[in-house]
Amino acid sequence: MAGHSKFKNIMHRKGAQDRKRAAAFSKLSREITVAAKAGIPDPAMNARLRAAVLAARAGGMPKDNIERSISKAAGSEGETYEEIRYEGFGPGGVSLIIETLTDNRNRTATNVRTIVAKNGGNLGASGSVSHAFDRLGRIVYPAKAGTADAVFEAALDAGAEDCQSSEDGHEIWTALDELHNVVKALEAVLGEGDGGKLAWRAQTPVTVGEGDAGTLFKLIDALEDDDDVQVVWDNSDVPEDVLAKL
Repeated sequence: MAGHSKFKNIMHRKGAQDRKRAAAFSKLSREITVAAKAGIPDPAMNARLRAAVLAARAGGMPKDNIERSISKAAGSEGETYEEIRYEGFGPGGVSLIIETLTDNRNRTATNVRTIVAKNGGNLGASGSVSHAFDRLGRIVYPAKAGTADAVFEAALDAGAEDCQSSEDGHEIWTALDELHNVVKALEAVLGEGDGGKLAWRAQTPVTVGEGDAGTLFKLIDALEDDDDVQVVWDNSDVPEDVLAKL
């Protein structure tokens, strides 16, 4: 466990974007409904649903809205959403994995392709970049959850594979089939985190220079502003001196 983390890069880029997305209740609601349909509609028994509910709470979604979104999964109310993953490349040769939930795959494909093309990137075939990422569970805690040593020890005892800390927070990685157990074990020691999510972690980060970083961040922000895009994963590593200029 340990090693270089690009957590600071992610936090820097996503700060303002997360605040915008937190207000997008429709996107949060969509994830709750899909998560509830994919398993037991009980956050205590469904790790993905629990993570979605925690994200909705953090985004300020009222309790009634959350419960209504879960209820939709039990009946025929509302649309049926399809999970579609797009892969491609952004400025500086950065690899992108774009995860979407959509009720209209043609609309989503057109929007994603247009956004990527307008911002210096291009889409590839399925599998064109995902082979360079590992599919893992990711759990995030704020910096106030504990010192780096304390969180490291808690993660190790919980069975996590990796723990990386910075002044922005703690990022814990675990095997997919251990995510739920690790989340529960960590909550007993550190309290409630973000609930744990399935994530893509790059095997080899790509260093992005000043000339490409701004365009890359613009591309990712534009994708995450699209209603159908849930999250964008990438393998960029932007040096702190470049971040300071953005």
